[in-house]
Amino acid sequence: MDGRVLQVNVSPGGVPKLPVERAWVGPLGLEGDRQKHDTVHGGPHRAVALLAIEAIERVQADGHPIEPGSVGENLTTSGIELATLAPGTRLAIGERLILEISWPANPCDLIVGSFRDGKSGRISILTHPSDSRMYARTLVEGEVRPGDEIRVMPPEDPEAAARQILLERIDAVTLDSEVALWRTAADAGVSIDVEEHGELAMASSAELRSSAFNRALGHRMLPNLTDRMLAFYEKAGRPGWIVADRSPWPGPEAESRSIVFVADPASVASADPTDPDVTVREIEPGEADAWSRVLVEASTIDGPERRAWIEATRRQVGTGGHHRLIAEQAGEPIGVAGLFTRRRVGLLATTAVLPAARGRGIQRALIAARVRLAIERRCNVVTASALVDSPSARNLERMGFRPIHEQALYRFDPAG
Repeated sequence: MDGRVLQVNVSPGGVPKLPVERAWVGPLGLEGDRQKHDTVHGGPHRAVALLAIEAIERVQADGHPIEPGSVGENLTTSGIELATLAPGTRLAIGERLILEISWPANPCDLIVGSFRDGKSGRISILTHPSDSRMYARTLVEGEVRPGDEIRVMPPEDPEAAARQILLERIDAVTLDSEVALWRTAADAGVSIDVEEHGELAMASSAELRSSAFNRALGHRMLPNLTDRMLAFYEKAGRPGWIVADRSPWPGPEAESRSIVFVADPASVASADPTDPDVTVREIEPGEADAWSRVLVEASTIDGPERRAWIEATRRQVGTGGHHRLIAEQAGEPIGVAGLFTRRRVGLLATTAVLPAARGRGIQRALIAARVRLAIERRCNVVTASALVDSPSARNLERMGFRPIHEQALYRFDPAG
């Protein structure tokens, strides 16, 4: 299935994107093109947006005023049903340009003018699988012009393409979970500045000095916005940590290297504590303080952060997607864990076991209990992060989780 480029479109930001005679396509897209909302569009994984004229014509036939370029695609194509191509499919365009399909582009508010009654969901992959725009990465830079031939090539590594889609889901849920923690701490009176825009989120606290409350998320998808992350900490006048899978700028040392693990919930091995007197259950809202006390004692959290975790837990227990589990022996708490569920992803969050109870299978039992709860919440993926070579990482692998990504914290100090 081969085709041609019908139209090449760019804009200084927003829609419509207007036709040009040619454009150079680099790692971040077409020269001369910009995104109005650059925290939800653009970046290396969404460098180029494509839409087939065949899809446009079907949408027009339904009475919508869509035109080539009006919904922000960079390349309008003919002869290829783009939305049916599997992620990882490569497109060789013209003399040297090679793109790789990453994933569908979700409709956004900017394009409602191209649809009757503003119903931009007409090109959602969920409701009309043949008519979605598609994003692509740039594998080999090159020029593109109207009339260029497009040759469709199969994925080189289908597993890598699927992994990128999975990481996008995990990143989104992780960001939601972290931002919820920051905002509940702020609601409790903690001094913390939070900025959240699309897939970029940053926090800085003069009161809480650890990386948990002074970090930036979103670098994997938006490395082109590194300067914006650093500027946030420059303005705050305090150090911050960038979560990234490679050095965000020349020179910094990686701290706290961690592995992202995933599993199909149904495939995770069950586990029970080695001591039959130990039970694991989900807590009620009134038990938040007991849960928090185990967390701060087992993790040796002191000072203002101790209060922040206790107050945040009080506010989160029983709210949407937030679950707290506790391991008890003879009615006494000895271990705690968190689960955050959203978008059918179960994020295994904070885990802590009191020193006297370690080595008895408590952590594995807490993992198994959270996976069972994730299944009840209809999650089809469970994920967790653990430091490289840590007991937590070994427990996750032992129970059937597989590593799919590595990342680290990179400290930026505006004072030099």
